[in-house]
Amino acid sequence: MDPSCYTNLASGVAELGLTIDEEQIDRMLAFLQLIEKWNKAYNLTAIRRAEEMVGVHLLDSLSVAPFVNGQSVIDVGTGAGLPGIPLAICLPDKNFVLLDSNHKKTRFVQQAVIELGLKNVTVCQERVELYQPEQGFDVVVTRAFANLWDIVLLTSHLLAGTGTLLAMKGQAAELDASGIDARCTIIPLTVPGLMAERCLVKIDSLAQAGQKMWEK
Repeated sequence: MDPSCYTNLASGVAELGLTIDEEQIDRMLAFLQLIEKWNKAYNLTAIRRAEEMVGVHLLDSLSVAPFVNGQSVIDVGTGAGLPGIPLAICLPDKNFVLLDSNHKKTRFVQQAVIELGLKNVTVCQERVELYQPEQGFDVVVTRAFANLWDIVLLTSHLLAGTGTLLAMKGQAAELDASGIDARCTIIPLTVPGLMAERCLVKIDSLAQAGQKMWEK
């Protein structure tokens, strides 16, 4: 892998105000190597070059780390393990469930978890509306999963009563939070090395909001 990947990741992490050690950086770069290795057969991402993946995948995923509170987190529609795996590497004290309905992608993610030695990650292949956790999560995080209304409807049952939804989105102008009966905050995100506009939609007490929306 090009040495610039390490440099760009390390500087990007510092720019985001995160503190991670060399082993964590090495794990993230090893994750990119796994994506490169599996990408041809499994079509995990349209981004083919590791140099681009550093910003588009790793730093974009890590940009929401400061907003991940609580101990239990579920990444809905994880795909190739994004943002779940970078967040799990960055936040080893938190427990993550990575959920996706695509068998090929969850197979890759499970293999990545094993090869990276991530003890705080569980992978689950299931449709989100059918997945019933034993206990509600503190945080639901999604990235490029669906429109905001559908995200609320599909994920509200996953959260504890005071749980929080973190929906990673593109341009804030494209978001429509009308009709969502909850405290909704749109947080602009600056991702190092990424020119595209990014933002985070944070919705508190999502479980109650989702129930009210289903009743409408």
